[in-house]
Amino acid sequence: MEEQNQKNLHLISLGCPKNKVDAEMMLGQMLKRGYKLTDNAEEADTIVVNTCSFIDEAQQESVQKILDAAELKETGELKKLVVSGCLVQRYKSDLIAELPEVDAFIGSGEFQNIHKILEEPSDKKDFFHLPTFLQQEDTPRVNSEPFYRAYLKIAEGCLKRCSFCAIPKIRGNLQSRTIASVVNEAKLLVAGGVKEVNIISHDFTDYGWDLRRKNKEATESPYELLKALSDVDGLEWIRVLYLYPDGLDEEILDLIASRDNLVPYFDMPLQHINDDMLRVMNRQMTGDEIKAVLANIRKKVPDAVIRTQFIVGFPGETDAMFEELLDFIEEQQFDRVGCFTYSPQKGTSGFKLEQTVSEDTKQDRFDQLMRLQMEISREKHQAYVGKVVQVVVDGPSEETELLLQGRMATQAPEIDGVVLINDGVADVGQKVWVEITDSHDYDLIGHIVPTPEG
Repeated sequence: MEEQNQKNLHLISLGCPKNKVDAEMMLGQMLKRGYKLTDNAEEADTIVVNTCSFIDEAQQESVQKILDAAELKETGELKKLVVSGCLVQRYKSDLIAELPEVDAFIGSGEFQNIHKILEEPSDKKDFFHLPTFLQQEDTPRVNSEPFYRAYLKIAEGCLKRCSFCAIPKIRGNLQSRTIASVVNEAKLLVAGGVKEVNIISHDFTDYGWDLRRKNKEATESPYELLKALSDVDGLEWIRVLYLYPDGLDEEILDLIASRDNLVPYFDMPLQHINDDMLRVMNRQMTGDEIKAVLANIRKKVPDAVIRTQFIVGFPGETDAMFEELLDFIEEQQFDRVGCFTYSPQKGTSGFKLEQTVSEDTKQDRFDQLMRLQMEISREKHQAYVGKVVQVVVDGPSEETELLLQGRMATQAPEIDGVVLINDGVADVGQKVWVEITDSHDYDLIGHIVPTPEG
């Protein structure tokens, strides 16, 4: 690739927090080499679009962002357009053929080498490798979150083989970092001002399985990792994202219940409750086993907040199966629920199944499920009115600068609702006590009060 004179960089990262951490590592490599980050795409001579390939909508958004950026070669300062991430790894041949405007395609096994790809002259446009890269604490990375919080990636790839998910084909098999590496990175983040970390991987409860399989002396496990992170001075909120229910044993639950800085937040995508659906999804748990896990969480951690996710319209889902799912949601009264209409993904075992559910039926089931959860959410939020809760202030509200916006420990950033503060003054990153005076479907409203005694 040609040598460049300017180094104004605009980075667009789409998809999940795991993808965001990859973008932060690319940014770390590039800023070390003199690139200057700009929020204005029209000023950038280099644009990186870090893509997502999770579902059809994410793929369409990624392609549109690429096309929008490509237009800046005519109307802006753009000289080099780089596309990276999951969509590239998954559909590399198609993208290379259909997007000649792109100067470099970087797969999920090569993103850590973006600085070399951009700086070394070459006519090559495609840069792919098996996704075996595993970050360490000394991997250059720029935290793109507010100064007081960060994502902490503990593993790459996935051990599970759910029939609807292409992640293992894109990201490879499970690779866990050592506890020492994760804890050292956590300490570096704390030294930079971070007080809140969100632990991310494709499945937290499988953490360390690969290391223990290779070495019988390895101590890496979800319990040992959580314990070690909880012991890091300065980490006030430790939140775990992406839990598979099969690995939530009593030891982990007892630890979470006993440590103040381990947030009682369970982000546990369940996908369905009907046994036949779980089997064809290759979820390797029965409905009764899932219910037992949920009961144990609530027994061991009474203040637990449970967030989950379901897929409707999977091949073979009947009206009766869907009604069973609705009954389950009504029974469990989850704090937060996300839902996807099933879209077949090439390369997965689910793609080969006969598509028995129409798009109209999928959408109707989605609407029914979300209406039910909306009613549950309203009741859950109404129960907060009159309570005093601790909130971290994220800054002015996204809707109006007249309000502050913050989150309780059990509200994950960029995923859950927020607490809107309509009276009181606080700095960004400060923790305050807020009396909840009103509630909306997703957000709570309140005012700052003095620190409660005791």
